[in-house]
Amino acid sequence: MSELVNAINGYIWSLPLIYLCLGVGLYFSIRTRFLQVRHVKEMVRLMFKGESSPGGISSFQALTLSLSGRVGTGNIAGVATAITFGGPGAVFWMWMVAFLGAGTAFVESTLAQIYKEKDDSGLYRGGPAYYIEKGLGMGWYAWIFAFATVIGCGLLLPGVQANSIASGIENAFGIPASVSAAVVVVMLGLIIFGGVKRIAHFTQVVVPFMALGYILVAFVIIALNVELVPEVISLIVGSAFGMKAGFGAILGLAIEWGVKRGIYSNEAGQGTGPHPAAAAEVSHPAKQGLVQSFSVYVDTLFVCSATAFMVIITGTYNVMGKTGEALVENLPGVAAGPGYTQAAVESIMPGFGSVFVAIALFFFAFTTILAYYYIAETNVAYINRKIHRPWLVFALKIALMASVVYGAVKTADLAWGLGDIGVGLMAWLNIVAILLLQKPALVALKDYEAQKAQGLDPQFDPAKLGIKNADFWNKGKHVQPQPQADDGIAPVQVERS
Repeated sequence: MSELVNAINGYIWSLPLIYLCLGVGLYFSIRTRFLQVRHVKEMVRLMFKGESSPGGISSFQALTLSLSGRVGTGNIAGVATAITFGGPGAVFWMWMVAFLGAGTAFVESTLAQIYKEKDDSGLYRGGPAYYIEKGLGMGWYAWIFAFATVIGCGLLLPGVQANSIASGIENAFGIPASVSAAVVVVMLGLIIFGGVKRIAHFTQVVVPFMALGYILVAFVIIALNVELVPEVISLIVGSAFGMKAGFGAILGLAIEWGVKRGIYSNEAGQGTGPHPAAAAEVSHPAKQGLVQSFSVYVDTLFVCSATAFMVIITGTYNVMGKTGEALVENLPGVAAGPGYTQAAVESIMPGFGSVFVAIALFFFAFTTILAYYYIAETNVAYINRKIHRPWLVFALKIALMASVVYGAVKTADLAWGLGDIGVGLMAWLNIVAILLLQKPALVALKDYEAQKAQGLDPQFDPAKLGIKNADFWNKGKHVQPQPQADDGIAPVQVERS
């Protein structure tokens, strides 16, 4: 099984996808004039603006729901894996993916808002399947993405999170993986059978608490070893370009694993972030696009960096060469995963590290499983628009809980391999789609900036901008016409085939 999974990943995660992710991030950063730098203040302001409605959740709830998917086991176990197989330089490439990916996250999340709709129960739904169908007129492509996402988020990815939970708890408390799996499944069932509102309220409370607590502990460890910080930064940057002795031979692996784990962690371009972005109640799509861009920073530049600095500054990591030989072996016999971070915290805070990381990992991974369920359910809702099979949602819940049990008791390598297949398939499909459908998002950004320059609270009118098939907005609920100066934006002709 592991050999088959690795062979499939060899094709999916080939060099074209790695360079495509970096190239698309750079392209959208240039097209948006590096909004991830220009609009940081606006991103923070928008996070705490906006209210929920019977059909939608607030911008902050959408952010925390999105972060629950982004901030997961990738921030702890994923960073450790990247360092093991790519060396410390992989961390630099994770940073690059985050910085450039903020532009990609804006485009895909803004498109999700433009082409969102209300489902039969009155809830906002949207995501790549919706904007592929409405914006590109490619219903067949939308179905492929929806099906791939249901498989990826409903079956393949939850096992990675469950495996890390079980591994962390077993390391800290000696509790068997089967017991951890049972507890997670019971808790999961209590929440996912309560619907999207319950998921949003849960993540709104848990995500900020867990992220801030984790970063605080990392800050304490870094502060106690502050004299080593320049050396750590030099090691990360130097290794990223093969300039550090011992790591030059794995330069290509540093890029590969940094990009792979960066995308897995921050999800920019993967197509998962647009789903919670579409659920937000906002007056202009660009508002939630900017908020989602900031979530990439929170995930990688804050949380992933916290893990990387803790692990490298305490020296609790191993690095493997291309042929499996140990280039660095500071933790003999410890597999890449949460054990690195547990050892790092334990070395500074004896008796506290293993327990703290296990608890942090539980909340990180558990909320990510919730986000995966929401994303998979959204795509089941898309499929149900055509075939009307209400039992599909119930089947998804059962399948996801079975995936959690399976992932918890299987080896970490197999769990990560299956997860990588899910991430890679969605990334290929979504990146191609947003490259074809970028113009409405870029026009929405220009329109937002033009209205802000006039001192207005931006309101979205797709008809005025020439954006077609934005049915939700064209119904007039959110459009409040306000005088605008001519900003020179050409109408967007996005025809439905």
